[in-house]
Amino acid sequence: MESDKFKVTIHMVSSLDGIIAKKDNSTAWFETSSNYENGVSGEDPEEFLKTIGCYIMGSRTYEHALELSKSYGWAYGDKPTIVITSRKLPVERENIEFYAGDLNKLVDEILKPNYKNVWVVGGAMLAKEFIRLKLTDEIRVSVLPIILGDELSFFDKIGQEQPLHLKDVTTYKNGMTELWYEIKKES
Repeated sequence: MESDKFKVTIHMVSSLDGIIAKKDNSTAWFETSSNYENGVSGEDPEEFLKTIGCYIMGSRTYEHALELSKSYGWAYGDKPTIVITSRKLPVERENIEFYAGDLNKLVDEILKPNYKNVWVVGGAMLAKEFIRLKLTDEIRVSVLPIILGDELSFFDKIGQEQPLHLKDVTTYKNGMTELWYEIKKES
């Protein structure tokens, strides 16, 4: 049952050692040849994506998504996508909007009145800032069966302790494990 309550979810794909991007931005490591017989096949992606109202991403993630879209298509469909940046970037889709300003104001004045389910989908710095400002309700990390070594870490130097509650774990036939955490809010 889908809640009508507003929520912000950080979603990140990571290697087992917490790496979310290689320096060359290659994505071949996303493809896994692993086979886990006890895993599930996964839900219908189209049905799941219908539950997301809006995407938020940083400028480097946006630029990377544009580059990948040349080969694979735009991964975020026609959903409203807000890119957090102060740089002048190309607008290649009409559902893209740019925002440079206070993230609290973005959430309170733009996101809450218009969306129920917002996903922050890219940028370690942006994800850390959403956590630091306590604007996040949950974190979903899809861990792929690979160790990458030394590249861009998801939670490197976040600078604060954040208690979490494990909401669910799903392991897929391809060896990917999704960890779904709720952010524990202070009373």
